[in-house]
Amino acid sequence: MAGKYDDLAAQIVELVGGKTNVKSVAHCITRVRFKLKDESLASDEKISELPNVIKVMRANGQYQVVVGNIVEDVYDAVLKAGGFSDGGAVDADDDDVAPKSVTDVIIDLISGIFQPMLGTFSAAGIMKGLLALATFLVPSFANDGAYTLLYTVADGMFYFLPVVLGYTAAKKFKMSEFNGMAIAFALVYPTMVALTSGEVVGSVELGFAGTFSWYTTFLGLPLIMPASGYTSSVIPILLMIWFGSTLEHWVKKWMPASMKMFFTPLIVVTVTVTLGYLVIGPIATLITNLLGELFALLFGLPMIGSILGCTLVGAFWMCLVIFGFHWSLVPIALVNLSTLGYDYVLGSVIAHSFSLGAVLFAMYLKNKDEKFRGIALPAMISAFFFGVTEPAIYGVALPDKKAFINASIGSAVGGLIIGISGAVVYMSGGLGVFNWLSFIDPSGVNGINHMIWAIVASLVGAAVGFAIEFVTYKPEAAK
Repeated sequence: MAGKYDDLAAQIVELVGGKTNVKSVAHCITRVRFKLKDESLASDEKISELPNVIKVMRANGQYQVVVGNIVEDVYDAVLKAGGFSDGGAVDADDDDVAPKSVTDVIIDLISGIFQPMLGTFSAAGIMKGLLALATFLVPSFANDGAYTLLYTVADGMFYFLPVVLGYTAAKKFKMSEFNGMAIAFALVYPTMVALTSGEVVGSVELGFAGTFSWYTTFLGLPLIMPASGYTSSVIPILLMIWFGSTLEHWVKKWMPASMKMFFTPLIVVTVTVTLGYLVIGPIATLITNLLGELFALLFGLPMIGSILGCTLVGAFWMCLVIFGFHWSLVPIALVNLSTLGYDYVLGSVIAHSFSLGAVLFAMYLKNKDEKFRGIALPAMISAFFFGVTEPAIYGVALPDKKAFINASIGSAVGGLIIGISGAVVYMSGGLGVFNWLSFIDPSGVNGINHMIWAIVASLVGAAVGFAIEFVTYKPEAAK
C-alpha cells in the first residue's frame, strides 16, 4: 500500500542524484539529512519546489531537506524509496569529499550525538515537569507509589544519560555501540557511585577550577571522582568514547581475526574504563568546572550579568539555530543541570518560539494569499505549542528578513525579563508551552514562581514581536 509521502520521497531521492549518490541518510526534528557522494548532482531549486518541502540547506557536510513536523514520515518514505536500511547507510566509507572546518566538525559531532535522543529526552523532561507540578499542587502525591513509578520514567534517562550518550557517541565515532555502552555502564555502576558517599581519602584544591577528591585508590593511584559521581554527566563519557574509539580502531588493525570478537572489547573496555577513572574523568571534570566558571562569570557580573547574558542568548538564539551552533550550548546546559541543579542558558531562550509564532500570526492576519497562509499557519502552531521553529524560520521569517529580526527582538525582550527575574530551568524538558514546566523547582523552594516568570517572558516576547511585525509588515512589499 502506497504511503502518503511515497511520491515526495521518490522525487527527493531522484533529485539528490539517485540512491547511488547517497552515502547515508538521517533526520532530526525537521530535516531529512543526506550525506552525498557528490553534492553537485543535487538540484536545490527543484527540490525546494516540491510540495511540503520548506527549504534546502547545505551545511556541516550534509545536504538537508527541511520538511517540518512531517519529517519522520518523509524519512521513512525516503528509506523505502531508496532501499536504505538501518538508518540509510549505503556505503561503509562515510568520509566527506569536501574538507570541513574545525567548527563544522565540532557542530557535526555535537548534533550527531545529541539529536537522536532529543525526542525521548524531551519527553522525560516533560514528565519531570508534570510531576513537579503535581507535587506542588498536591504535596502528599510525592509519597504515593504512582509518583515513584512515574519518576522512573522522568528521571531514568537523566540518571543513565552516560549510557545513552555512550551509544550515540559510539555510533558517531564509528565504534562498537556495545563497547560504548559497556564503558558507560562502568561509569554509573552502583558500587562506584556509592564510593562518593563514603569517606574522602584525599583531595586537591585548585581554586576556581574546584576541589578534586578521591575516595579510594587503584594500585596506589587516586581515583578522583566528582562528589555526585558520573551519573547524569556529559563530558566524561564523550571524552572516554572518543578515546575508546581511537583505541578500538588501532586494536582492530593488528588483532588476529580469530581473536577480534572477544579480545577487542576486552582490551578496549578495560583500558578505557581504567584510564577513564584515573585520567580522562578528572580532565573532563576540570573542563566541566572551567565551562561552568566561564558562564558563571558572564551571568554573575555585578548588576548586569544575568540581564546581559540572558538578553544576548535570547537575541541570537535563532541565529545560532540557523547555523546549528545552538548545539554547542546544549552540553553546557546539561552540565549546569547536573552540577548546579539548574540552568540559566536554556532558560533565557524561553520566549523565542512564542515571539516567532506571534510574528507569523501578525503576517497571517495581514497577508490574504492562500499559499502563504497555508505555509504560515502550521509553522505558527508548531512554534507556539511545540517549540519547533525551523518551519517558521526557513519557510517564512528568514526569507522576509524583517520578520526574522522582529522575532529576535521579541526573543531578546523575553530573555531580558528572565534575566531581571533570575528565573532558571531545573530540568531539560519539552519545547514551546511544555517548556514552562521546566521552570518548576522540584525542591519546592521557588515553587512555580520561576514558571510564572517564564510565562510572562513568553507572552511579553510574543506581544513585542507581534506588535512590531503588525505595524511594519506590508504583504505587497514582501511579495
